[in-house]
Amino acid sequence: MDKNHCNTAIHCTVEQCANHCCSAEYCSLDSIHVGTHEASPSVDQCTDCMSFKRK
Repeated sequence: MDKNHCNTAIHCTVEQCANHCCSAEYCSLDSIHVGTHEASPSVDQCTDCMSFKRK
């Protein structure tokens, strides 16, 4: 994976993620998987980026 590649379609500010673009606030992945940790999500805080990998 090229961390210098910035996918401008996926905005991301999580610098602790191994997939974070090192030169801007974007993800370096071509696509991400979004999921939830709630049985019935009702607000944005209930959703998670399932593609997150800690640096």
